[in-house]
Formats: sequence, C-alpha cells, structure tokens
Amino acid sequence: MKYKAMSIFALILILSLATSSCIEEKNSENLAKIVNPFIGTDGPGNTYPGAQVPFGMVQLSPDNEAGGWDRISGYFYPDSIINTFSMTHLGGTGAGDLYDIALMPYISGKKLREVEKSLAGQALIKAEKYSTFSHQREQAHAGYYQVFLDTYGINVELTASTRCGMMNITYPASDSSALILDLKRSINWDKTVEADMKIIDDHTVLGHRFSTGWAKDQKLYFALKFSKAFYTDSLSPESKQIGHFFFKTKEGEQIQIKCGLSMVSSQGALKNLQEEIPDYDFNKIKTEAENQWNKELSKIEITTNNQTNDSTDKALFYTCLYQSMCAPTIYMDRDSTYRGPDGQIHKANNFANYTRFSLWDTYRAAHPLYTILSPDRVSDMVNSFLAFYDESGALPVWNFQGQETDMMIAHHSISVIAEACLKNIPGINYSHALEASIATVNRNQYRGIGFYKQYHYIPADLETESLSKTIEYSYDDYCISQIASKLATQVDDSDTASINMYNDIAEHYLNRSHYYRNLYNQGWLAPRLSNGLFKENFNPDAYTKDITESNAWQYFFAAQHDIPGLIDLIGGKQAFTKRLDAMFTYKPKDTKLPIFSTGMIGQYVHGNEPDHHVAYLYNYVGEPDKTQKYIHEIVDKMYKDEPNGHCGNEDCGQMSSWYVLSTLGFYPVNPVSCRYDLGTPNFEKATINLPSGKKFIIKTKNFSKDNPYVEKVLLNGTELKTPYITHNQIVRGGELKFVMKKMTN
Repeated sequence: MKYKAMSIFALILILSLATSSCIEEKNSENLAKIVNPFIGTDGPGNTYPGAQVPFGMVQLSPDNEAGGWDRISGYFYPDSIINTFSMTHLGGTGAGDLYDIALMPYISGKKLREVEKSLAGQALIKAEKYSTFSHQREQAHAGYYQVFLDTYGINVELTASTRCGMMNITYPASDSSALILDLKRSINWDKTVEADMKIIDDHTVLGHRFSTGWAKDQKLYFALKFSKAFYTDSLSPESKQIGHFFFKTKEGEQIQIKCGLSMVSSQGALKNLQEEIPDYDFNKIKTEAENQWNKELSKIEITTNNQTNDSTDKALFYTCLYQSMCAPTIYMDRDSTYRGPDGQIHKANNFANYTRFSLWDTYRAAHPLYTILSPDRVSDMVNSFLAFYDESGALPVWNFQGQETDMMIAHHSISVIAEACLKNIPGINYSHALEASIATVNRNQYRGIGFYKQYHYIPADLETESLSKTIEYSYDDYCISQIASKLATQVDDSDTASINMYNDIAEHYLNRSHYYRNLYNQGWLAPRLSNGLFKENFNPDAYTKDITESNAWQYFFAAQHDIPGLIDLIGGKQAFTKRLDAMFTYKPKDTKLPIFSTGMIGQYVHGNEPDHHVAYLYNYVGEPDKTQKYIHEIVDKMYKDEPNGHCGNEDCGQMSSWYVLSTLGFYPVNPVSCRYDLGTPNFEKATINLPSGKKFIIKTKNFSKDNPYVEKVLLNGTELKTPYITHNQIVRGGELKFVMKKMTN
C-alpha cells in the first residue's frame, strides 16, 4: 500500500524517498522495492511486515495489542490498531515469543478515541498508548516500513542494520511530543522476568530485558540513542521498566531513534550501535539495508512472459526469496561474542554464529537453497550447530535465541550437516560433525531413542508421536551413514583402520535408516506396540498422538531417503502410483481438520512441511506429467501476492523456499542425495548468479501459463535421460532448457 495523505508529512516522506533514490546503485533494478513484506500477514502465514536486513538479528516491526494465533508474529493485517514498534520478531511460526524493546511515539495528554476492540473483533485494547492506522497510509518493502499514526498525527518510518534498528519519527507541532519505552509489555508466550533502564545523558538510555517464553532464559541488552535531547519525569517505579521521554517539536520536525541490541551486555549493545549506525542519517541506513537486500535478491534474476502478470509474478518470487532470508539470524555481537546454551559468554572463532533454526521445516528446501546461493553462510550455520553441541552436549532441534526449545521432532541439523558434507562446503570439521551427530542420536533417554534402538521402531504404547519419530530418526540415521561414507573416501589409502571405522559406522547407520520399514502393515506405515502387534482400529484419515501434525496419508511418504524401498514395500510402482493418485484426490467424510492442515489437495497438505516433496514422487514411477500437473496447481493456488498469500505458516523460510526452487523448475526430494528432482518452471527465463561468478541459466521454449507440461529437458544442449539434475551440475554453471507443451500424451 502507498502512503497517500497529502500533507506536510507526505511531502517530507516523498523528499526522503527521493533523496535515498539518488544514492542507490545506478543501472540496476531495485529488487528490494519489489518485495511485498505484507504477504503472509493475514491468514495462516504469521509473518511480520517490518524492517530487517538479510539474516539480521533485528526485526523492527509494528505490533497490534492483541495476542493469539493470528498475531503470533505481533502483527495481523485485518487489525486497525498499533500500540508498539518492537525490535525483535519471530516470523512464520506457531510460537509466540520476542517483541523485545517496545517503543511507541505519542502526544502526551491527547485523549485517545474510545476503542474497545480492534477491527478483527478480538482482544480488548489494554495498551497505555496506541493509535489507529489505515493501510492506505502504510507501506513496506525489504529493509523499510512506514505508517501514519492517525490518533496522534505522527508518521513513523523504520529501517535496520544487522544488530540495530532505527526509527524516523515525524511529529506535529507540540510541546508534549513523546516516546514510551515499555520493557514490561509482553504478549502471547512472552513474559518479562527482569528489566531495567538507566539514563546516561539526555540522548542515551541503556538497559536490559530478561524474559521467559518459548525460550526460557532470554537475556537481551539494549542501547537507545535519540537525535534530539529529551526530558523525562516519568520512569515507572516498577524497576524502571517503563519510561516516557518528551520533546518540544515544530510542525513536521523529525526525530531519529536508534537502538542497538546485544545478548551479552549493554556496552556490547552500545558498541554494536556505534559501529553499525554511527550517526542519525536515516536515509543512509535505509539505503544500506536496501543494498544488502539487492545484493542477495539479485543472486537470482527472473524474466517473465508478456502473457503473465509481470509485476505480480516478480513481487511474489522476490518476496519468497526475501522471506527465505529472514531466518536463521545472526546471534553475536560485532566482536563475535555471544551467549551460549550453557548461559556462558563465548566467542565465535572464524565463523558467524546463528540462531533461529526451524530445522524440522527448513532442512527440506531452505537449507538446500542456501547451498546454491550462500555456501559461506552454510558453513557458518553448521559451525553454529557444532558450537551448540560443544556447549550443550547435543546438536540443536529448534535453536531459538541460542537455546534449545525441543519444538518438533528428530535431529534435522544432521541433514544440514550431511548435505554440506556431500556438497563439499568448506570450512567445517566433518569428523567433529560426525562425532556430534552420533552422540546426539544415541541419547537413550531422549524422546524414545532408547526404544528405537531396542525395538528397531518406537512403540506407540511407550512414546507419543511414535510413528513420526521412527520415520524421521531413520532419515537422520541415513544422513549419518552418508557423512561416514564420505569421510571414508577422504582418508589416506594407507590408513585402513580409519577407513574401516568410517565404513562400519556407515553400514550400521544405513541399517538403522531402514527401521521405519518395521512399521509397514497392510499398505500403510502404522503405529506398532511394544508387544510387536499393530495398534487396533487404525484409521489413516485420523489425526492422532502417534503422528506429528499429520495423519497416516501424509506420513506414508515421509521416508524421503528411501523412496525405492518404500515403492518395494507397497508392492511396486503401480501400487505406489495408485497411492499417490489417491493422496491428491481422496477426501474423507469427516472434514474437521486441525489448524495445521491447510492448503489441501485431497490429503496432500501444502500448509505443513511433511508433504512438500510428495508431488515430485511421480518422477520415481515414470509419470513426471503428474508431478508437473500438481506443481503447477500448488504454485497457482497456494501462493498469492496479497496479505493472505501463504496457505500455511511460512515457517522461517521453508514455505517460501519451496516456491523459489519449484518455480525455477526443480526441488530436492532428498536433500542429502545432492539431486534436484525436475518439475515445471514458472518463468520464461531465470539466471542463478553463483558465488563463484558462474551462471546457471534456466530457459524455456514454448513457455506460457497454458503450457505447464514438459516435453523434454536439455542440459548444456544434451537431452537429459534422468528426471533430476545434480548439485554439481548447477554450481559448475551452464544452461538448463525446458521445452514446454500444452497437454500430456
């Protein structure tokens, strides 16, 4: 939405945008301004629209007062109330945490319009200060957000650097212009445990906020600086958790507020601020944020066809690419220090430390995408896993703010490690990674691992989510076997002891990777009891405690590392094809579904991650036209350039990464295989600008939205005989050409 109010505030905003455009890089498309951060802020997407740089520690974004599922990220598009702008947000998940260091400009003494409920018709407005707003006076793109606060006549602009946020606030003429800093405020799962602020001078405030929520022991320090001297007579007696700062302002006067964050100390936050935003030039920081995004987004260039909606397709693609890079996030100060899961201060030596790993989701497509576009970040992320192991004794499951949340199941950091190993990502000690992986999957008291080792499956009468855990533990064991096999090839031929050790490890974990087969019964993977019998009254349609956020239809295909073995289990390709066909067409009589079953085609659920590879499985039974049919349908129906544009939780980049890869024409069914299964491209041409300087160009012939099927595929002029390409073929550079057709034979 564009800001339309024709006032002095509009004039100031236009001038500021014009100034920034003058110093943008010339002769290059500003992809940052194509991005629509509002995609996913309505419906189940749970994203936020605020300002952030790629993988940045700060997500400065507006918050509505009400909590709840719709406002998990702090902001819900149907609302008409803003009551704070806070420095941290978790986007696209079902976990309600963060919203740290809440700031709100206002006019002291101004009587608020009586508002009992937001337009969404939900929670009461309890905030001390809030304002109505409209989407006609709100806009956002990558690295920038702006809104006009109607209640006070105040315009707010936001931008960010890696560890700092910056506000540009345009006040009306007033002797009582103000800003509230509220460290006590909390919504959803978040709760303030301890907070304090200290006024250093009339431009500077230092402090901290310790909180509990999804991560139980969060420690955050801040340094806040004002471009104009403030005066205050109101620090709350509640341990200085709420502060009001006042100014006398002229009509249209702008005040810049900048805030640095640190998980280590307030002095660390101040140093981060001094180094990343040394002055008060808002347009400079905004342009730097845009340039960072342009650098990342330009790694893929797309060309759309004149028959398509060029602007919509581009906005959707680059927004998905943008959202794939909002997490994980940097988790260390400028001096490389960070707070580890053991509560101690550590220093990252020769790597950048990251957190916010939604691994149950992102190992499937987001991390494979990073191996193509940003292998240096992959190295840093894997080294972050290994540091987490060294400091906690296990690899992360769902690492959030440097702590283990144990959300979701299995240990898919091992998948990311194995993929990096098999793709030859440098800068990682893979022997140490193998040690960490083996230690992590052999904690007998952790979530049924002991039962898994004892029974060769997890009994449903001894552990919840037993079916899902058995399958996903099998996948992680496969990943370990692949790491060990690769290490065996890197040992000197004379070191037979090491070669034999690695080969023995590989064989042991490859055998364990088949444990999921012990759940096969009469055409299904089904819950099994400790006495060896299968659970009675099994219903594949049902959502039960035996399966994680899914039913047996969806988890039947979850052994993505062993699709040929799964085909054999069910009785061959014909039976497997029949099950796939039913997956996309069967609709049970009971239509009541859990909250995570969204974006459905038959029993296929695109709004949750376990099914994301399933449409590509037709390639394994010689029917790629059906893969192309369903990929085309998913792309067209499940993604939109609008606030309700995601069919499910965006999940820290996974939902968006699926779109990016699939619209390029390929997707990794098994990330560790280093193969990308072919689908159908959504663009006339796409160019991947590889870190090496080479280009991988994806072209089409006979491209149109009416020609979603593929007649043949050529790699560097030679027709492919396989329904996939490899990672090495991509990173070497070259040309992939899809010859399209209108209908199948």
